Amino acid sequence: MVTKIVIITIYLAVIFYLGFKGWQSTKKSTDYMLAGRQMNPFIMAMSYGATFVSTSAIIGFGGAAGLFGFPLLWLTLATIVVGVFIAMVFFGKRTRRMGLALESHTFPELLGRRYDSRFIQGFAGGIIFLFIPIYAAAVLIGISRMMEISFGIPYGTALIIISLILAVYVITGGMKAVMYTDAFQGLIMAVMMIILLIGTYVMLGGVTEAHQTLTDMMNLMPEKLQKGGMIGWTQGARFGTPLWLVIYTTIVYGVGVGVLAQPQLAVRFMTVPSDRELNRAVLYGGIFIPLMTGVAFTVGALSNAVFYKSLGKISIAVAGGNMDKIIPMYIEQMMPSWFSSLFLLAMLAAGMSTLSSQYHVGGTALGRDFFERFVKVSSEKSVKITRIGVAITLLAAIAWAWVLPPSIIARATAFFFGLCAASFLPIYVLGLYWKGMTKLAAKISLVGGFSASMFWLLFVHAKEAKVIGLCKILTGQDTLVTNATKGSWVWLLQWVDPNVVALPVSLLLAIGVAFVTAKMDKEHLKLCWSNI
Repeated sequence: MVTKIVIITIYLAVIFYLGFKGWQSTKKSTDYMLAGRQMNPFIMAMSYGATFVSTSAIIGFGGAAGLFGFPLLWLTLATIVVGVFIAMVFFGKRTRRMGLALESHTFPELLGRRYDSRFIQGFAGGIIFLFIPIYAAAVLIGISRMMEISFGIPYGTALIIISLILAVYVITGGMKAVMYTDAFQGLIMAVMMIILLIGTYVMLGGVTEAHQTLTDMMNLMPEKLQKGGMIGWTQGARFGTPLWLVIYTTIVYGVGVGVLAQPQLAVRFMTVPSDRELNRAVLYGGIFIPLMTGVAFTVGALSNAVFYKSLGKISIAVAGGNMDKIIPMYIEQMMPSWFSSLFLLAMLAAGMSTLSSQYHVGGTALGRDFFERFVKVSSEKSVKITRIGVAITLLAAIAWAWVLPPSIIARATAFFFGLCAASFLPIYVLGLYWKGMTKLAAKISLVGGFSASMFWLLFVHAKEAKVIGLCKILTGQDTLVTNATKGSWVWLLQWVDPNVVALPVSLLLAIGVAFVTAKMDKEHLKLCWSNI
C-alpha cells in the first residue's frame, strides 16, 4: 500500500508540473483551445491515442472481451484502419487546413463556419455539452473501479478523488496542459500493456497453449450467453443472434465508425502546424492505438483461462457478474503486486488523459460554441464560461458515474460514439470533400441524425429503452418490437445499435436535401477551400 501511494504521489507531481507548464504558456483563447496550433507530431499522436484509448477501452471493453472473447479484436482492426489511417490521412489534413482557413477553435465551430451557420455550431455544441458527461462517466467508472479494488476504498470515494485531481489542471491549463500530460501518460500506458500481454501468455504456457486452453473451455460459457448466441471465447457468437448483433453493431461498428466524429479527437488535428506532423503521427498512432486495444481485448478474453486455472471460475463469475471489474480483479489477483501498482498508474494515466479532454471539450462546447457564437457573448467572457462549462461537465460526469448500473462502461462509450457519428459524421465528411453540400442540408442532416438516434435508443434498442421506460409509459411495451415473433428479424431489431439506422438516415438526408436546395456562396466556399 505504501509503495502504491509513493508511486502515485510522484506521478501526480509530474502531472501537475506539466499542467503548470501548460498554464504558463496559455495566454489567449487559441492557446487554451488549440495549444497555439504548434504541437509536434509525437505529442499530438500520443494525445490522440491516449484520449481515444482510455479506461473505457482497457477496463470496459477489456471486460467485455472477458465476456464475449476474441471477436472484439475486430474493433482493434477498426481502430487501425478507421481510427488512425482514415482519420489522420483523409480527415486530419483537411480538418487542419479548413480549420486554419476558417479560424476554427473547436469541432462544432469548424462545422458552423463551414456552413456559415450559428445554429449548426450551437446545436452541435449543445449535443456535446449535454451528452459527453455520459462518456466521461464511463471513463470515470473504469478508473474508480480500479482504485476501489486496488486500494480497498469505497467506489464513491475513489470517484471524488479522481474528479478533484482532474479539475485542477484541466480548468487552469487548457489544451496545452491536456496534451502535455496525455503524451506522458500514453508512454506509461504503452509500457504497462506490453508487460501485461507478455505476463498473461507466460502464465498460460505460451501463445498456442493459451489459445487452445481458452478454446477448450467453450463448455464453460454461461447458459444465458449460450442462449443469446455465444459459442465460445475464441469461436464468438452465431451469426444473426442477439449477442452477435451486440458485438458487431454496437461494439465493432458503433465504436469503430463513431471515432471519426469524436469532437475531442477531431480538434487535435487543428493543433499541429502542418500536414507533415500528421503524416508522422500516423506512424506513432498506428503503433500505440492497436497496442492498447489489442492487448486489452486479448488479455480480457484470456483472463477466463487464467482465472479458471487458478480459481476454478471464469472471469464474469470472479467479478461477481460486473464485467467492469474483470480487468481490475485480474490485475490485482493474478499479476505480481509490483505490477498492480504500476498498472494502477497506467489506468490513472489512461483515465485522466481521456477525462481531461472530455471535460475540456464539454467546456468549450458551452463557452465557445453555444455562448460566444450562438448567444453572442465576448471572447473574454466565453473563456470564463468555458471554464465554468468544464466544471459543470465534471459534476455531471460524477453524477452519471454515481447512478449508472454495473457493466455499463462499454455500452455508455458506444452510445456516445454512435450519437456523434449519426449527428456529425455526414456533414463533417461532406463538408470537407463536397462543395455542393448546402447549409439547409447540413441542418436537416444534423437534426435528423440526432433525432433518429434518440428515437431508436428510446423506443427500439432494448438495453436503454427498458431502463429509461419512456416506451413503456407511452405504449405499454418495453420496446416497439418486444411483442414481435421471437427470433424474427423484427424481434432482433431490439439488439441492433441505433447507429446502424441513424447514420444512413443522416447521410441520405444530407445528400438528398443538398441536391434540391440553393448552393452556398462561391466566395464562402473559396475561403473554406483556400488552404486545400
